[in-house]
Amino acid sequence: MSTAIVTGQPVPGSSLEGDLRDLGFDVRLAPDAADAEAALASAPGDQRVAVVDAGFVGHVHALRLGLTDPRFPVSAIPGALTAQPTARQALQRAVEETGPAPDAAAESLAAAGTDVHRPELGELVAAVPTDPQTRNEARQAVAAVDDEAIRLRTAVKARDGFFTTYCISPYSRYIARWCARRGLTPNQVTTASLLTALIAAGCAATGTRVGFVGAGILLLCSFVLDCTDGQLARYSLQYSTLGAWLDATFDRAKEYAYYAGLALGAANATGDDVWALALGAMVLQTCRHVVDFSFNEAHADSIVATANTSPTAALSDKLDSVGWTVWVRRMIVLPIGERWALIAILTALTTPRITFYVLLVGCALAACYTTAGRVLRSLTRKAHRTPRAAQALADLADTGLLAGGTIRKLRGGGYTAPLLAAVAAALLVITAAICGYGSWSVFAAACVYVILASLAVSGPLTGPLDWLVPPLFRAAEYGTVLLLAAKADVQGALPAAFGLVAAVAYHHYDTVYRIRGGTGAPPRWLVHAIGGHDGRTLLVTLLAALLATTDFPLALTALAVLVALVVLAESIRFWVASARRGAPAVHDEGEPA
Repeated sequence: MSTAIVTGQPVPGSSLEGDLRDLGFDVRLAPDAADAEAALASAPGDQRVAVVDAGFVGHVHALRLGLTDPRFPVSAIPGALTAQPTARQALQRAVEETGPAPDAAAESLAAAGTDVHRPELGELVAAVPTDPQTRNEARQAVAAVDDEAIRLRTAVKARDGFFTTYCISPYSRYIARWCARRGLTPNQVTTASLLTALIAAGCAATGTRVGFVGAGILLLCSFVLDCTDGQLARYSLQYSTLGAWLDATFDRAKEYAYYAGLALGAANATGDDVWALALGAMVLQTCRHVVDFSFNEAHADSIVATANTSPTAALSDKLDSVGWTVWVRRMIVLPIGERWALIAILTALTTPRITFYVLLVGCALAACYTTAGRVLRSLTRKAHRTPRAAQALADLADTGLLAGGTIRKLRGGGYTAPLLAAVAAALLVITAAICGYGSWSVFAAACVYVILASLAVSGPLTGPLDWLVPPLFRAAEYGTVLLLAAKADVQGALPAAFGLVAAVAYHHYDTVYRIRGGTGAPPRWLVHAIGGHDGRTLLVTLLAALLATTDFPLALTALAVLVALVVLAESIRFWVASARRGAPAVHDEGEPA
């Protein structure tokens, strides 16, 4: 329960008190300034408090946007102001200085340095009329606009993929409203989406045509629920730190579990071994996401020195001015909607091998397109990277004790870091691809990789292309595990490698979502405990050199279980603790490719 203090004399016929109660507020009337200050002081300290002018006229959804969004400590619309417990003292001081008028208090808070969020209302009405005529005009304006229609429309992301926009959102928003009216939460819908995808993976694992068709249908149903949970969060403003984490991590779990289901289904159907393709798809998709995350973090708060006037930027702007090209460019990158639709259709109509072939080709082309564009933008647009962005890249690099503590501050600036990382990754992956299983040459290449990786991160990652360092490290580590398991050519090696990469990838995604949520990267002890990318790579290559092929799957499985247990235990502890201590609610409006 939250408290709403209605200041001033009540207006006959006003529905304000009822509207506030419907939004979950305990309403207290404060006819004068002294009453308002007393009500504010007596409100429970652990509750959100809203101050609303008794003369407020507007849509209920305007009040909802201004007073109930959990993401912002202080939020205001004309005639209404709210503060969460962390900003209660600042609100108290503002009311004491300016009086109980919400607009004046909001201005005082902003002048004192408090960040006051003002939601975009659009057609929604929020006003405090000063005379009967303007009040009547405001009420007519409220009656002329259907706020429920606006609420439904804004529940959908402003920027989304073609498939999601035209094939899912037109009806999933109504599912979101149905869920909201029955008290369901976004987290419950997210969990239902995960369970549906896991059932789809189980159907695919049967290896029958009926199972494949059912898997494709269920995968699309899972995606509908995946869209619904975000729309439900926006419709009812049920944002939370835990919810954002569940939504992001479950998306990855669903997709990669489905890959495993397809691999099992291929083996059960015809004995076809496509585990290498499944692992390759996971590696490619994860590396694509790391490119997205690293680039965005590197430029999140960078200071642009010059405008991007390159021919590439001019062509991009020209294409964006033509409506249909925007959709084509969004589809080319195979965002999650298009990707899941492709996987579902191919699963139902073809074989797992064909599904993986098409997926790998499509994702590879998308990766080349997006990465090339970002490289060109980074080269042509001069920007000064902030220390926070450089630290985010260092955290995403996931460097352990070996590369992190051997060499410090010996490399130059400019393009040295990505060049060293690229040489290190290429040397390791090529050696693993050429040499047979058990070759000490791969271990030697891993030693060189650790040294070059250490040089790459020995200084702050502030160069224009330094955002390439984390994805290059991911490609080297995951690719080496894939190649060694394939070279072992023994039953169980590739599934074990799939499990290891999945466990490590979870850690890397968890790092991203912690940084995005403003909570910082995982603790260094966790990175050191699971070895960092350098330690794990060295260990896997050493195991491949020492162990017989028949023992390699067991070693990979043990390592996967160890990493998964440590990472999951710390991740769950952290996110649950963050939710309990009231960490700022977040909601990611974007989606990884």
